[in-house]
Amino acid sequence: MKALIIISHPDKNSFCYNGIFKEIQKNLEHHAEVKVADLYHESYLRPRTKLIQKFKDWITWSTHIYIISPVWWFRCTPRLEVFFDEVFTPGFAYDFKPLTKTYGVPVPRLKDKKLRTYITHGAPALPVITVYLNSVKLRLVMGVYTFVFGWKPSLFTKTKQFWSVPFATDEKRKKYLQRVKRDVLRDIK
Repeated sequence: MKALIIISHPDKNSFCYNGIFKEIQKNLEHHAEVKVADLYHESYLRPRTKLIQKFKDWITWSTHIYIISPVWWFRCTPRLEVFFDEVFTPGFAYDFKPLTKTYGVPVPRLKDKKLRTYITHGAPALPVITVYLNSVKLRLVMGVYTFVFGWKPSLFTKTKQFWSVPFATDEKRKKYLQRVKRDVLRDIK
């Protein structure tokens, strides 16, 4: 198993970093080769051609990809969005197959990769899922992942959301981390 962990949070004391990321890393420690793309601790100064190529090489190398991000303003962090824009590019992550003169469909090039995503919310689940129609997860899975990884039900089931994280009790956070641990152990088997 070759695992790429993409962590996109600037605060090393955050639940994303100090909780989810460390839990994944700890459980993969003796079972996989691991590379870490720590998006907020890389230089994003332009030109970033070498950085983008490094990320593409790591994705090509990996069999499993773990993405961790908080939700800010109903989307993933700006660094993760830049990662999607500049790494998941046509010709590397997907191609367009023409259907007609003016229409085409994306053909994913990374279908062989196993993907898990953990996104944390400051908000509770009820308003995000009902009022906002779970738009963050929907956009992430339908607007990014299906282009790159193909149409798979697992893209929905393996994109986990943790709710009200700043307000969650230690017990609730432990339950979230138990879910992460179970997921990683399933991947190792």
